[in-house]
Amino acid sequence: MRVLVVDDEELARTRLTTLLADGVAPRAQAVALAANAVEAMHALQHQHFDVVLLDIHMPGIDGLALAQTMQSLSDAPAVIFVTAHAEHALQAFELDATDYLTKPVRLDRLQAALLKAQRYVQARSAQATVEAVQPEEVLLIQDRNRTERLPLDEVVYFKAELKYITVRTALRSFILDTSLNELEEKYGARFMRIHRNALIARHAARALQKHHDPEEGEGWALRLDGVSELLFVSRRQLAAVREMLGRG
Repeated sequence: MRVLVVDDEELARTRLTTLLADGVAPRAQAVALAANAVEAMHALQHQHFDVVLLDIHMPGIDGLALAQTMQSLSDAPAVIFVTAHAEHALQAFELDATDYLTKPVRLDRLQAALLKAQRYVQARSAQATVEAVQPEEVLLIQDRNRTERLPLDEVVYFKAELKYITVRTALRSFILDTSLNELEEKYGARFMRIHRNALIARHAARALQKHHDPEEGEGWALRLDGVSELLFVSRRQLAAVREMLGRG
């Protein structure tokens, strides 16, 4: 793990650097030192760090403010506060600090804190890998002169109405300028055609029930999770819908 040590006291920086070098955590190494927040941000903008050992009381921008600023970084490091003042622990953990050490730092506490940070770094790396392999699919919805990104996982159904497609989520509806055929071709693995005018999210299908439709007459409708309305199922698709529900 690459470690940035931030403390305005030279003796404190030296102490932490020595502990790291002496094998407190063999995989951790002090890559850079900073005496204040400005130096720390300069280092963070030019190098990658897994962990920051951060003092709180420093001239200018203090450690709490610096930690808050670091949260906005795209690849924010784990933060371990190292301070002589115990009264800031609550604020520190509200900033998602990995740990909070009081000076003088004990070897066993530094070791434990770095192990926590290592788990954080590994979990973040694993999550980034998953997201890279399976990026979230979104629909781009034009709504009131702005573009909204709608996660595909939130869509319960698509329904053709007049010249547009209604996109229904559990919370609201949107209008999409496309066709059901295009949506079915693109998202067929996640959505199923149940009628000439409707595609439903496979994960949202709950149950079939007898239903009378003014245009279709007597038949079956599908109840979906998250919405109150029923969607009519065509006779042609009824067997496929029953099979899908049976597998679920």
